[in-house]
Amino acid sequence: MGGAPLASGAGLSFQLEGGHVPPTWPPGPGDQQMQAHLDIGVTDLAAGVARAQAIGATLTEEQPQDDVRVLLDPAGHPFCLFESAAAG
Repeated sequence: MGGAPLASGAGLSFQLEGGHVPPTWPPGPGDQQMQAHLDIGVTDLAAGVARAQAIGATLTEEQPQDDVRVLLDPAGHPFCLFESAAAG
């Protein structure tokens, strides 16, 4: 998948990898490791989690912090949501 270039600011672009092996969360010895990790600020943590789940993310069983939520995208990549006033 790709995205249209933004007029200004930062952006992300993604592509599919046919032989992708999802990383394991939490990682253990010999497990596939994360290639990248995103921490995403949201104005409301519960609403951010609900929105991510609505578009295909799953909440992980392991949640190491009370104020951060670890989720997996549909391909199995972990990412974190955290509440941030600057996100609004």
